[in-house]
Amino acid sequence: MPVNAVAENVFGTLGTVCWMVQLFPQIYKSYQEKNTVGLSDLMILSWALGGVFLGIYAVVQNLNIPLIMQPQIFGTLSVICWAQCQYYRRHWSPLKTIIVGISLWFVFGGFEAGMVYALRSPYDHGNKHAESAISFFGIMSTVVITGALVPQYYQIYKYKEVVGLSIPCMTIDLLGGVFSDLSLIFRPGSFNVLAGITYSLVVVTDGAVILAAVILNPRARQARRRTMVEMEQNTGQPTAMSE
Repeated sequence: MPVNAVAENVFGTLGTVCWMVQLFPQIYKSYQEKNTVGLSDLMILSWALGGVFLGIYAVVQNLNIPLIMQPQIFGTLSVICWAQCQYYRRHWSPLKTIIVGISLWFVFGGFEAGMVYALRSPYDHGNKHAESAISFFGIMSTVVITGALVPQYYQIYKYKEVVGLSIPCMTIDLLGGVFSDLSLIFRPGSFNVLAGITYSLVVVTDGAVILAAVILNPRARQARRRTMVEMEQNTGQPTAMSE
């Protein structure tokens, strides 16, 4: 493997930045459209939970500041995005949405803080049980975050197109995986296989969603146009065409 500390840090930072900001396009899209139909709130909630697991791992491992900040920001934005789903699709009141959203954030944050408090000192002293627990949280963050896309795939299957989900969000997430993989390639020492698998899974699962949008969305638009034309022919009245 080529070793280049500058390239490792640059690509690692780019990957971290991507994963910090990836949900902003999704939050903006949901706000602009006032609609989250087709966006799996279970996926978003799983992302928030995965952010908690990753946060515990990053803090106890004493990783660098950007890597510690990333899961905190990602988890917070996931809770906001999840709250939007409840407000726009399930028609929760603004007060209920805010109370439940903040409560969920405190539950997740409290759990993370409690686990960090319980595990950091034993881990620093080489306790095997603490090391196993941290490895568990690191692995589970990967499983939960990548597995979270399964319910989103069902939404795509259900609607036969990608709706409600921000493609820029998924593209930024995919780029985060690519940059992180590149960072591993230029890292000195042996290749971190577990991290490489994790980042590559992000690229593959996000790529599947983007590919589905490229293939299915134009077909869905054409089908709607044909339906509109048929309705106009049957009624003799022009019909507004939906994209």
